[in-house]
Amino acid sequence: MSDSPAVSREKPEFWDEASTQLMGRDRILKKLIPRHRSEWLAPSASPFVTLARAIVGQQISIRSADAMWQRFTDACGRNPTPRAVMALAAEDIRLCGLSKRKSEYILDLATHFAEKKVKPAAWDAMDDEAVIADLCAIRGIGRWTAEMFLIFNLQRPDILPLDDASLLKAISLHYFSGEPVSRFEAREVAQAWAPWRTVATWYLWRSLDPASVQY
Repeated sequence: MSDSPAVSREKPEFWDEASTQLMGRDRILKKLIPRHRSEWLAPSASPFVTLARAIVGQQISIRSADAMWQRFTDACGRNPTPRAVMALAAEDIRLCGLSKRKSEYILDLATHFAEKKVKPAAWDAMDDEAVIADLCAIRGIGRWTAEMFLIFNLQRPDILPLDDASLLKAISLHYFSGEPVSRFEAREVAQAWAPWRTVATWYLWRSLDPASVQY
């Protein structure tokens, strides 16, 4: 999802250290990171909004997801609540043009939050895989969506979303001269980025799109 440059926003406490270490370890990131030194992973929205945006963005381009999210929030508010989504669904089962499946997923997510079937306050204290397991128990949320949540909402520093097509495309472009890459090859490249794989991923996303990604 597009967002404006994060110059005036609070920077994750690990960001500068991570960026410095990554530039020292990786010849590609040494070139990419200085192009965006005044920007960083922006503070997140609420857990519900982050997950809803990630569901909207599943398997489509950032531009298409932005347009869908704009129509959706025009109808139920800039920062939609679970109750607002449930009220919209009562009038418009397709939630302003979303696919039938994504509409069902977001409505189910809203129901989980409204009925307190999930406990977002507990996620901060849980490790990455435990949060992923908790989120994947919700209909419509798979590993990619859960990893977007770890990156954009909990701001975990070492997430490598190998199911993300844009990350694989960027690794292909910068490390393999545009040749297709496997998940194994991407993981091998990313070994040098630990424990800052979130930060490396963010900069590789930016290398493909001048607008920062945000969920």
